[in-house]
Formats: sequence, structure tokens, C-alpha cells
Amino acid sequence: MDKALIIVDVQPTFCEGGELGVDGGNAVADRIAAYVNAHRGEYAYIATTQDWHIEPGAHWSEHPDYVDTWPVHGRAGTPNAELHPAIRALNVAHHFKKGQYSAAYSGFEGIEDNTDRIQSHGEVETAQSAGHTLVNALKAAGVTQVDVVGIAESHCVKETALDARKLGYTVTVFEDLTVPVSEKLGVSARKDMAAAGIALRRS
Repeated sequence: MDKALIIVDVQPTFCEGGELGVDGGNAVADRIAAYVNAHRGEYAYIATTQDWHIEPGAHWSEHPDYVDTWPVHGRAGTPNAELHPAIRALNVAHHFKKGQYSAAYSGFEGIEDNTDRIQSHGEVETAQSAGHTLVNALKAAGVTQVDVVGIAESHCVKETALDARKLGYTVTVFEDLTVPVSEKLGVSARKDMAAAGIALRRS
């Protein structure tokens, strides 16, 4: 096996009722859980990513433009920043937290942190310097192919998939296991991913 599955930001903060809720988020969480339960044996490595914002600077704004600045979301230590219950029940072993002290969209910007601690800026930087990163985890697992699912297709799923492609992986995004912020942004994201050589297909 040389495939990895990356489950991007499937958190209540991005589902219906959350601070940046996306229509269809809860349904996507359930479909991802069903997929993992049916296909877990096909993967050498499975990981989740989470927005885990502590003090992300200008990424949070009282007057967001919804491009570079956003309302408060994914606040570390709050229930809405936890994994969605459907994903948490999968008992995935590897969890990458991102955006603690800055904006972060790609899972490759995160560090492996399998706790729910509020880490200091120094602790996060130390983990980065020590190489507790997604790219190093994939290398250690002998991965050559990466499947990406999660929320939102138009933002963190797209950026994670694009980074995986830039790193030389064969990348697939399962269109039925992700959802965009809007259909317009979804169309744009799919064009960007296809142009980068990312396969877009149903699971």
C-alpha cells in the first residue's frame, strides 16, 4: 500500500450551525466516515487536519472580507474546533493542527498534535523545526498517492491537494466527499486543481 487519505478540516465550525458553516458539511462528514469504514484497508496512512486557531492575527477580523480575513472560527479548545463526531468516531491516529498563530489553509502547514492542548507559539515553532509535519509523515509511510477529502473544497481542501501535487504526489480529490463554500468558488477550485493535474472523481 502506498496511498494516504487526508481528511481536511471536518469540524463543526465549518458545518451547519458553525461559525463558518458550509451547507452540506454534516452530510459530507457522514459520507467520509462511511467511506473510511469501507476502505480503511486500502490506505497505508490516514490523517486529519484541523483549523486550531489560538492567536491567528489578521486572519480573524471583526470586519472580514471573506477572502483573506474571516470571522472568529476554529478557536482552539472550543467544541466547534474539535473533529466532527462522525470523524472522531473513526479513531484516526494522526492529527495535524494548523493556523495556531497565523493564517493556514493547507494541511501541509500544520504540525502533528494528537492532543487538544493550547500550545505556545514557541512550542508550535519547535514542532515545525523538529519536522513533525505532514510531508515528513507521508515520506515515513512510503506514500506516493494522496487522496484528499473534507471541507471546504474551495479553500483548505484545494490548498492541501495543490501542495500535495507540488510535492510530487499523485493526487485525487473525491468530489462527493467534499463541499465548497459556494458553487461558484467550487467551479473555480476544480479548474485550479484539474489544471495542476489533480484527479477529480467520485469515491
